Amino acid sequence: MTDTPDTAPFRLAYVPGVTPAKWVRVWNERLPETPIRLQLVQAGEGETVLHDGGADAGLVRLPVDKTHLSAIPLYTETTVVVVPKDHELADAAEVSVAELAELVVLHPLDDVLGWEDGTPGEAAFERPATTSDAVDLVSAGIGVLIVPQSLARLHHRRDLTYRPMTDAPQSQIALSWLQDRTTDLVEEFIGIVRGRTVNSSRGRSQPEPEKGAKAKAAKAAPTKKQPQKQAGRPRSGGGAGGGAGGGARKQTARRGKPRR
Repeated sequence: MTDTPDTAPFRLAYVPGVTPAKWVRVWNERLPETPIRLQLVQAGEGETVLHDGGADAGLVRLPVDKTHLSAIPLYTETTVVVVPKDHELADAAEVSVAELAELVVLHPLDDVLGWEDGTPGEAAFERPATTSDAVDLVSAGIGVLIVPQSLARLHHRRDLTYRPMTDAPQSQIALSWLQDRTTDLVEEFIGIVRGRTVNSSRGRSQPEPEKGAKAKAAKAAPTKKQPQKQAGRPRSGGGAGGGAGGGARKQTARRGKPRR
């Protein structure tokens, strides 16, 4: 089925570890006439997809090139170290970078943490191609891996566990889109991730039914008092009816008066 202008979906890219389900649920409730299409992309491909027009917006990891992209930071992830369950660090409440100094620390090519001073520990003989490959190596007893907690959960294995790091770099998730493509649908999604209600001034307002709008307008408008018509009931002593009534009373009075 070809998308028509009325049914063209909102295309949302997202990187591994991000769970857009809660925002998608709100979108479907708020805009049921506009489908949302999710596209999973690798961590380093988020910007490329947006630049190439493959998505209207993306849930990506910072930093991004802010020359052409706008970005709204959403949350910062906890960084953890992934180790085998029988590792000496498995029982620790938390781990510092210094405690990894004598361990082999795997640094995959798709690493999302910015190590300004270089990765801690001993470097592996060869860098794994992906985080998934690095997890396999940890499972085989070849080193440990430092990743955002969402990626540790994504690649969870029964023989592995992870512990929070106290002083490692952290990854920040953001909503990003091209600055010159801030469409109405992009604005709608911005409102959703920021928690705006459907009646928010910057969100798309829901039109009221025509009858209801007219009724509210009529109720709010001041009413003009219409001049009241005089009742048909005769006034005492006035008009034809009043004259007749008055005459009858006078005649009764004369009749009751004794003759001289």
